[in-house]
Amino acid sequence: MSDAMKGADTSLLHDESASVDGLRPIPRVSVQAFCETEGVAKPIQRASEDRRMAKAHLRVHMGGIRAAVEHYGSAPTPNLIILESRLPPDGLAAELEGLADVCDPGSKVVVIGHHNDIGLYRDLTRRGISEYLVAPVTMPEVMAVIAGLFADPDAAPLGRTIAFVGAKGGVGASTVAHNVAWSISRLFSSDVLLADLDLPFGTANINFDQDPAQGIAEAVFSADRLDEVFLDRLLARCADHLSLLAAPSLLDRTYDFGAEAFTALIETAQRTTPVVVLDVPHSWNDWTRSVLAKVDEVAIVAAPDLANLRNAKNLVDTLRRLRPNDRPPRLVLNQLSIPKRPEIAAADFAAPLELEPAGLVAFDPAAFGNAANNGRMIGEVDGKHPAVEVFNTLAHAFTGRNEAKRAKRPGLDLFARLRRK
Repeated sequence: MSDAMKGADTSLLHDESASVDGLRPIPRVSVQAFCETEGVAKPIQRASEDRRMAKAHLRVHMGGIRAAVEHYGSAPTPNLIILESRLPPDGLAAELEGLADVCDPGSKVVVIGHHNDIGLYRDLTRRGISEYLVAPVTMPEVMAVIAGLFADPDAAPLGRTIAFVGAKGGVGASTVAHNVAWSISRLFSSDVLLADLDLPFGTANINFDQDPAQGIAEAVFSADRLDEVFLDRLLARCADHLSLLAAPSLLDRTYDFGAEAFTALIETAQRTTPVVVLDVPHSWNDWTRSVLAKVDEVAIVAAPDLANLRNAKNLVDTLRRLRPNDRPPRLVLNQLSIPKRPEIAAADFAAPLELEPAGLVAFDPAAFGNAANNGRMIGEVDGKHPAVEVFNTLAHAFTGRNEAKRAKRPGLDLFARLRRK
C-alpha cells in the first residue's frame, strides 16, 4: 500500500472514531442485519466490533429482505432488523410486506436502500419503519441509528417490566418467575434481567447456582449514584441472555424501604435490557405497592385454596384501581393436584377474579426439587416436562410474541404491525 493510501486510511479511521466519540453505549439489544452487498455488510460488521456495542448482540447475514422472511418464518425477530434492498421504491414497499407474518410486534426495522427518494423516506417512516438510510453507509451512521433508537436518554424505555408476586407465601411465585425469565431468554435470544427483590430471603441465587459478591442491595442502598455502568457491575451472568441481580439473603440488617426505593433501579434496568423480570416478595407495604403499580405487567401466582383465592381477589381489585388503564394481572395457578388435598377447581378459582388463568402448573415436588437442588431451571433438567410448555406460553404472552408463525394472509400489513409496538 502506498504512503498516500495509508494516510487516507488513517484519516478515514480518525474521522470515523471522531464521529462515534459522543455516542452512548448500546444497551443489551439484539440486532440482525440482512444485506445484499459487501459495501453495506462491512460497515455493519465493523459496528458490531465497536466497544460501544459490547453488550449488544449483532449478527450480519446476506440475502436481503427475502432471506429475512425465510429466516424469521421459524425464528423470533430481534429488537432491531436492518434490511438492505436495491429495489426501486415501489418494489421495496411490496417486498417489505412479505415480512408481515414473520415480524413480531415490538421489533424495529431500519431499511438501507439505494434510491435517494424523499417520498419513499416519508412513506416508510409514516408507515412505521424506524429509519431509512441511503447506501453507501458508514460505520458511524449505523452506530448513530442504533444509538438513536435505543440509547437516546429521551427515547421511550427499552425494557418491558414484569412483576411476579405470590397471593400467599410458599406458593412458588419465585420458581415461576425464575423459570419464565429463563424461558424468555432461551426462546427469543433476548436479554433478560432478573431482579430478586426479596432481600432477606431471596432464592434466585440458589436456583441459578450463583454466589455473587454484590447484587440488588448495593443498587438500592446506592440509588443516588446508580447508572447503567454501576448496574452492569452488579449483575451475575446466569446464561447467554440472562443476568441476575441477586438478593444478599442475609439478616445482618433490616430492610425497611420507602415507597420509591426501587424506582431508580427499575428505571435504570429498563434503559439497558429488553425484558426486566421482578421477583416481588409476598408482603404489602409502600414499596411493594409502588412497584406493582408501576410495572408493565403483573403476574399473581396462587395455589388453589380459599386463603389464596381471598388474597388474589384483594390483589386483583387493588391493582385494577391502581392501574385503571393497564391490562388486569395475569393469574398463574401453581401446585395443582396435590394428592388428598381438597382444592378449588381452576375455573371456580378464576371466576370471582374475572380472569382466565394464564398458566396451570401441576404439583411435582420431585422434578422441581431436583432442579432446585442442582441450581437449574426445569427446562434444563427435563425439557419435556409439562411445566416447560406452561412457562413457554407465559414467555410468549408477557413479551407479546404470542402469535404463531404461519403462512401469509392477504391484506396483512407489516406497517400496521410495526405501529402496534
